[in-house]
Amino acid sequence: QVQLVESGGGLVQPGGSLRLSCAASGSIFSASAMGWYRQAPGKQRELVASITSGGITNYADSVKGRFTISRDNAKNTVYLQMNSLKPEDTAVYYCNARVTVIGTITPRNYWGQGTQVTVSS
Repeated sequence: QVQLVESGGGLVQPGGSLRLSCAASGSIFSASAMGWYRQAPGKQRELVASITSGGITNYADSVKGRFTISRDNAKNTVYLQMNSLKPEDTAVYYCNARVTVIGTITPRNYWGQGTQVTVSS
């Protein structure tokens, strides 16, 4: 019913930048919170940043001042601009969206397939 498609990952040198995009499609009535999580090898998945439909943002302390989350509500798309990347930012990044499907009243969480971000010289 709902698909999240991510793009924009890749290999970048320390200090470089990447921009991730995630487009939600399907039978979407509304998408409230959207966000990005990441999971490094051997570690638990953690929240990187989130944004509400009203534009309220939340960031992990480790990325504050370096990453910026934004969204286009008309396109149900969320972006993550990542600057000053560090090797410790290396992980698989997952898009998440809390979506109410058309014809239902209870929102559910949906996940993208993940995109690899590798920061290395």
